[in-house]
Amino acid sequence: MSKVKQLPVRAKVKAADTWDLSSLFPSDTAWEKALKRFESQIDGYAAYQGKLGESAAGLADCLKFDSKLDRAGERLGIYAFLKTTEDQANGTYQRMMGRYRNAATRASEAASYIRPEIMSIPAKKMKTFLAAKPIRPYRLLLERLLRQKPHTLSAKEERLLAMQGEMAQAAGKAFRQLLDADMKFAVIRNEHGEQVELTSSNFSEFLISPKRSVRRTAFEKYYEQFTAHENTLAATLEGSIQGDVYYARARGYDSALDAALFPDNVPVSVYDNLIESVHKNLPAVHHYYDVRRRKMKLRDIHHYDTYVPILSDIKTRHTWQQAVKTVINSLAPLGDDYTSVLEAGLKGRWCDRYPNQGKQSGAFSCGSYDADPFIMMNFMPEVLNDVFTLTHEAGHSMHSYYSARHQPFEYYNYTIFVAEVASTFNEQLLSKHLADHARDDHHRAYLINREIDGIRATIIRQTMFAEFEKITHAMAEAGEPLTLQAFQEVYRDLLCTYFGPEFTLDAVLALECLRIPHFYRAFYVYKYATGMSAAIALSQRVLNGGPQELDDYLTFLKGGCSKFSLDLLRDAGVDMEQPEPVDTALQHFGQLVAELDQLI
Repeated sequence: MSKVKQLPVRAKVKAADTWDLSSLFPSDTAWEKALKRFESQIDGYAAYQGKLGESAAGLADCLKFDSKLDRAGERLGIYAFLKTTEDQANGTYQRMMGRYRNAATRASEAASYIRPEIMSIPAKKMKTFLAAKPIRPYRLLLERLLRQKPHTLSAKEERLLAMQGEMAQAAGKAFRQLLDADMKFAVIRNEHGEQVELTSSNFSEFLISPKRSVRRTAFEKYYEQFTAHENTLAATLEGSIQGDVYYARARGYDSALDAALFPDNVPVSVYDNLIESVHKNLPAVHHYYDVRRRKMKLRDIHHYDTYVPILSDIKTRHTWQQAVKTVINSLAPLGDDYTSVLEAGLKGRWCDRYPNQGKQSGAFSCGSYDADPFIMMNFMPEVLNDVFTLTHEAGHSMHSYYSARHQPFEYYNYTIFVAEVASTFNEQLLSKHLADHARDDHHRAYLINREIDGIRATIIRQTMFAEFEKITHAMAEAGEPLTLQAFQEVYRDLLCTYFGPEFTLDAVLALECLRIPHFYRAFYVYKYATGMSAAIALSQRVLNGGPQELDDYLTFLKGGCSKFSLDLLRDAGVDMEQPEPVDTALQHFGQLVAELDQLI
């Protein structure tokens, strides 16, 4: 029998292929010292309690102290978090993360009086404070805080909510432990006859296998584990949703959706318009699945047939260095400063590159104010999507890089709404770069297929997820029980709508809703869809424009959260309160499908 290929344990991974966290802390020992220092400063909050309304200078001193402690806590939390993702079965770093969370919760409790106390300052006096020189660095912060006055509770109630910090994360933590550590999948024989251990990290690699039996087997074996844990996973998802509903009600929002959109000052109409626009354009999506079925010569099309390139005779392989070179070349329109900084980071040790046993699945960027903007990858050389994932996460990292260098700490941390613009903008440039260098029509069709699937995954699929979140939260708010059966029924109905009447839906696909990590951070995924829509518009603006259009975009990257998200985007050249960006992106999708149908 052939030897089973397994991922290496973390200790066997080459240092050059891992991130270097020394810009955060040079060692665990240094982290320990910083944590003790952080904990020793928590009592400092008491000196300001009850005095915030006495003078502008006193209020400014409190805000300065709070900002300084937040900044120290950010470094501690990011270091501990990144260490846990390296090997989720490593108890040392799980305990480290737990200790940080405990300290952060205590700090949050100690600071919980600040918001209600500021809210209690009479409007006339606050107006005077806002005009005072000491408050100048914090004026925008205070104006945003005062916006939340209707949703701020008494000091005692705020303290109770703050004390729930660790408890509120229990459902999401249990889900991640199940998915990344406890759930063990089968050993699968791939198209080369090799036996490979199936994991959440390499599941996508099996789904792009040109051999249908491999895709089907991986799909079935993967979902066997979700079937085996379906009740537990339904319970953790329900717990997360009920938590969202609880906090929204506690703060007096109309709904959990309203609560999620309020900080970004995004009207619910933006969310609803997205769903409406996607529904309006679903015939083009259904047409694409029919094109895919016909070109792949399939009698019926299943979910496991939707990720493999239609032209599967075209093989792609990018080593890490080749992927970096391709990404950097594609981003040349953004200028030498952007590309030189990014190239040094990607060739250096910003990234944790490859899968290892126990490593968190997927990919992410984790920026901070005082350190490198790190990237978690599970890079597979044969997976073209991983090159797109790399440029996607690099977009986030460069957004962090620019914001941290052009904004004070209080305003550097951009919102997720605009974050997804920076990342998918990079994907648009990579798509164009690859298409411009296509060898022939066959290769161009392959790349068009890839772009179609990128839009489908980012706009269509994420909108389906967003609609699932809206429906299930509304059910919880109406008092309807969120059982396993209820989740499956809602999700199956959405699958039927989004995939169309001619698509063959496997029964276990209704369990997909139990394996989406983003559902534990509710009302996040719609930002992928709005982000790509904005990115398509902005990338065309930069590519077809001149120095001013490029400067507008780079200014957007430097903006952090110095303005509300919709205002930052308007300044960059796109208005997301209007339906046009989403409609334009989906019309582009339809044109690509038509061209693909003709080319192959």
